[in-house]
Amino acid sequence: MNISSLKVNDALSSDDWYQITQEKVNAFAEVTEDFQWIHIDKKRCEKESPFKTTIAHGFLTAALMPKMFAANVSIDPNKHTMLNYGIDSLRYLEPVRVLDEIKFKFSLTSIESKAMGDLYRFATQVDIKNREKPALVGEFLMLLLKK
Repeated sequence: MNISSLKVNDALSSDDWYQITQEKVNAFAEVTEDFQWIHIDKKRCEKESPFKTTIAHGFLTAALMPKMFAANVSIDPNKHTMLNYGIDSLRYLEPVRVLDEIKFKFSLTSIESKAMGDLYRFATQVDIKNREKPALVGEFLMLLLKK
């Protein structure tokens, strides 16, 4: 769907689930230098973690937002550029375990005119396959720049 055709209360969600692998968690740990054992030490997690396996960094899940959003919308590159404008009120509700599958849901809550373009606010939730609680909730912001 083209972002400029979205209206308040429109919802976006992919049909596909996205699997979190240990390789992705390890790569994120390398980039962020966050090597806490609960993310990278499977044997220790089996013994000591309440989850009995490694879990993804919360910020890894949040960092996937722009990718998942872009998979659900399109823009006319001759007219616009889309920029990640940030996240408001982010909350982690359930850890994403390695090999979990997640899905992002976006619901447009407002469009605000700015000097550089239109600011789109989306209530965002990340669901975990076969789990009641979402991994995270928050408000994701995208700025649609006019060329």
